[in-house]
Amino acid sequence: MRRISRSGPAGVTLVELVVTIAVLGILATALVPIAKFTVKRQKELELRRSLRTMRQAIDQYKKFCDTGVIQKSGVDSECYPPDLETLVDGVEKTGALGQKIKFLRRVPIDPMIKSQDWGLRSFQDEPDSSSWGHENVYDVFTTSSKKALDGTLYKDW
Repeated sequence: MRRISRSGPAGVTLVELVVTIAVLGILATALVPIAKFTVKRQKELELRRSLRTMRQAIDQYKKFCDTGVIQKSGVDSECYPPDLETLVDGVEKTGALGQKIKFLRRVPIDPMIKSQDWGLRSFQDEPDSSSWGHENVYDVFTTSSKKALDGTLYKDW
């Protein structure tokens, strides 16, 4: 058996180690903003999905009330639901005792504030109102005051 001998010392030099750490540091500083951007984009997608789901449920409630499938909830309701919980609990179908129509499985969590406390607007409220008139639920919005990636405010979505 022949052994091959090395002429230099085995291992990593200090220069190689410093260069490797510097390259890893540069890569890490480049990846952190990308990771933050990705997380924010995911939250925005979830917010859009939640708003769309609730708005579709409100529209479906309005359609069923206008066509007489369900009864109007109040004199000033304009055939909109009185609150979001009504969409989850369901409403009795006109002429069918015990049959309920449910519009949502649950009220989604607002991904921006991590709560089910959504901003609500009544049909009687001003379009840019930030307070709810408690007559009915015409629209929903997030109460977050932060800006989106496109520069708009989340509450204006």
